[in-house]
Amino acid sequence: MRRFLVLTDESARHPFLASLPPHVRRLDADAPPPEKKWRPVPPITADDIRGFMMAYCACLLAVATFIF
Repeated sequence: MRRFLVLTDESARHPFLASLPPHVRRLDADAPPPEKKWRPVPPITADDIRGFMMAYCACLLAVATFIF
């Protein structure tokens, strides 16, 4: 493992970035920005809402039963 003589870099302007080795901190200015990969959001159906409400009411009823 290579050890650097100077452990911090004052030009990094942040303690975490200053503690990183130069090859990790180096940015390639000519590289294009990474593409964002979006996932389609599945639609919420009435069946989803019904299932959520049934679970919510069942939990509320169970908690209320144990409290009272």
